[in-house]
Amino acid sequence: MRRSIPTPTGDPLPFVTGGNQPVGSKEQAASLRATPLLRSESVARFDALLHELNPDAVRVDIDRMQHLIDWLVSLPEREAHGVLDRRLARLEELRAMVHDPDWDADDATRVRLRKLFVYIDCNDDLILDHEPLLGLLDDVLLIELAWPAFSSEVEEYRDFSSYRNDEHPVGGGDERRGAWIQDRLAELALLKHQVRVNDSHYIHRGHPEDFFRVG
Repeated sequence: MRRSIPTPTGDPLPFVTGGNQPVGSKEQAASLRATPLLRSESVARFDALLHELNPDAVRVDIDRMQHLIDWLVSLPEREAHGVLDRRLARLEELRAMVHDPDWDADDATRVRLRKLFVYIDCNDDLILDHEPLLGLLDDVLLIELAWPAFSSEVEEYRDFSSYRNDEHPVGGGDERRGAWIQDRLAELALLKHQVRVNDSHYIHRGHPEDFFRVG
């Protein structure tokens, strides 16, 4: 079974191939295209950056970008802004992880995330940030398609942050992470023990006829 690709939210963007329309008819899609001009060289640079961050990401081209634009502008305004805001919230989670002195993200991850942040913080990118609604679409698409490269570490960081808030481990970052790992391993060992207990038979009852042997 093919595993689903991790996404920053529970509602993945409908980033589709050129042969599929995320909105209704071609005529409807064409009527919605009051959009910024997508330049092929800008799309190519965006795609190159994306694959520095996540080599396994789907390719980005003008057709796919245009279909995504058509879909976003077809939504009610509040819903469209929600699509953007939910993914930008995940960006803040990535920033928190990188800047948390208690977390030990490796150098390669930090370099890739800094490249992500530099793009997000730049106003002059694939779609100019001052464009109403659509100005942040390329930013959230980059977050969406790069997310699988960071998702496992984000899950670990979420769990560590929850543990730190609940248990208040003492010491510096190394000691706090060490306490988190030790306690989580202890919980895992206890869970495995409970599974073994549930699957075990401590009393061998023998065969019923053993209790009534005569002679």
